[in-house]
Amino acid sequence: FFSTVHQRYDAVKTPLNMTSTMMTLQYLLLFSCILIVHPFSLPSHQVKLGGGSTIHNKRCRPLRTSSHLPPKLEHLVQDTLDSDRKIVVVTGGVLSGIGKGVTASSMGVLFRAMGYRVTALKIDPYLNVDAGTMSPFEHGEVFVLDDGGETDLDLGNYERFLSVSLTKDSNLSTGKIYQSVIERERVGEYLGKTVQVVPHISDAIQEWILKVAQTPVSRFSKVANDNDDAKDEPPEVCIVELGGTLGDIESMPFVEALRQLQENLGYKNLCFAHVSLVPSLGDPAEQKTKPTQHSVKSMMQLGLRPDFLCCRGKEQLEPSTVSKLSLFTSVPKGAIVSLHDVSNIYRVPLMMIEQNVHSMLAQRLRLGPYEKGVDYSMVEDLTQIEESVVIKDWKKLADSVDEPESECVIGIVGKYIEQGDAYLSVVKALTHASIATKQRLRIEWIEASSLCKDDDGDDAENVSDETAWDRLKLCDGVVVPGGFGSRGMEGKIQTIQYLRENKVPFLGICLGMQATVIEYCRNVVGIKKAHSAEFFDDLVKDEEDAVIFMPEGDRTRLGGTMRLGVRETVLLEGSIARKMYGSEKVMERHRHRYEVNPALVSRLESAGLQFVGRNTDESGQRMEVCELSESTHPYFVASQYHPEFTSRPELPNPLFLGLLQTCKKTIAEAKSN
Repeated sequence: FFSTVHQRYDAVKTPLNMTSTMMTLQYLLLFSCILIVHPFSLPSHQVKLGGGSTIHNKRCRPLRTSSHLPPKLEHLVQDTLDSDRKIVVVTGGVLSGIGKGVTASSMGVLFRAMGYRVTALKIDPYLNVDAGTMSPFEHGEVFVLDDGGETDLDLGNYERFLSVSLTKDSNLSTGKIYQSVIERERVGEYLGKTVQVVPHISDAIQEWILKVAQTPVSRFSKVANDNDDAKDEPPEVCIVELGGTLGDIESMPFVEALRQLQENLGYKNLCFAHVSLVPSLGDPAEQKTKPTQHSVKSMMQLGLRPDFLCCRGKEQLEPSTVSKLSLFTSVPKGAIVSLHDVSNIYRVPLMMIEQNVHSMLAQRLRLGPYEKGVDYSMVEDLTQIEESVVIKDWKKLADSVDEPESECVIGIVGKYIEQGDAYLSVVKALTHASIATKQRLRIEWIEASSLCKDDDGDDAENVSDETAWDRLKLCDGVVVPGGFGSRGMEGKIQTIQYLRENKVPFLGICLGMQATVIEYCRNVVGIKKAHSAEFFDDLVKDEEDAVIFMPEGDRTRLGGTMRLGVRETVLLEGSIARKMYGSEKVMERHRHRYEVNPALVSRLESAGLQFVGRNTDESGQRMEVCELSESTHPYFVASQYHPEFTSRPELPNPLFLGLLQTCKKTIAEAKSN
């Protein structure tokens, strides 16, 4: 450096002017800073000491100081670094519904198989505080958690794949963030500062993510992990899914927060996986990379850089497609993952293992046997998770879906069948039970309002559809799920009457149980005008009001005011439900405002409808499960709670399992006769 300055002086043959002197001082200062920082600019697992020796420290802080952060966020960042906790962010491009949820869940399975405790967070950029008041036609089902959180259906995927029970904080929306920041401002937490999207909203988002990442989650599986001692401990990996599509205006605060979060945590503690579309067009089909190129370009313009590029499409990515994507996106070839269509979604984690995604994740995040100096996309199989209990069971699960012994047709009589995701958990629970009973599941979707010409719904074309009845009569079993509003109610009631009289296996859920009670009151007990107080307010008290509003309910404020979350149900000895659960007390999730009128229970039981599951809480006794005896009907069971929310691939919910077992038995008997 001094030699360069001296040469310049000799060449000019004149004294350095003031500007040159100032530049020289600036260079000296910069050079001094480089000398000071240099020992700490080694890889994060090495710190240089005097005398040339080196120590190893996996938890070395990132280069950038975090003193500018608010104390709460700085504490969370420090805890994450001290705990060596990792975060994987899954984003999506090109179009919505591309498979981010399944991709994130499948990565969670890989971490489970590696022996790590995993949690998940879904970010939804909409302004709603939660999904509780959103229409099933627009948003799909509302998934209910143990603590009563009404969340996005993707949390159901997380729970089913990760075998954990998440909390309501695991679903973050724009509404929640703005509500929390505004509440802080109202109590003076910002000390008179101008509250802005950056830094206040972005800091709040980072705090939320790091809090969820450190919150212990409970296991919900018979084989939760190779290490059973890991229950109820803080997670080691948090998978964050950013909903929507990158570039959407409503997601910008979250994108900026994620950019800042990687700066605060450091490169080795957070990585990005981007899910994009590679369509095949023409004849013969040619894989097109432009949509993904533009999607990654948009991501980089926002300050994020994908470490993994997960490409959706009909067929596996061709080598030439991978090379082209790598060239235009700067993602290494090895980290470009083909997520093409497979026979069932349980094969997605196995497909990732075939492409060594598990080892690349471990290398990228410095997990397990980290190989120094090797690029994460070039690493060999580090973890060998194929022999783990989780993956062995997962392979059996995927194979059993493709190798059934028989077929079973289950009818779903509902109100929202035009939106398939409205009953996603019901479908998944039926799938789990069909896997356990080795049956190929075929679902017959039947609109409830098409089964009754006198239905009280508001559909102008609401007429009885004979073809709907014909399809119903071909079903081996039927599920009548929950819902809100009067449309389709009469169709459900008439369906249940047919199933009861013709001894067709039946499972009613929530509103399905209420319809069961109304049907029995009308056609067996003899209360012809029996109905629900949800739809009529002029019913004779304790006579015609078979279903009543719960006394602690709120009729004016809709969001978060139902009877929500997990509750205990006590099952009667000798009942079908007790036999299926194998336990006297069970914990199931609820979401309802109305309940069976306790004043009519004795009359219903005298007529043969037994209430075999009850709950006693601070509000009095609640009817939770009703059924007909096996001598009267092969399987006629209904529950006020939602059993579909607790069903898992390796552990089907007992009520759904009972339905599919009965269907298989009746099909076999019919064939033998």
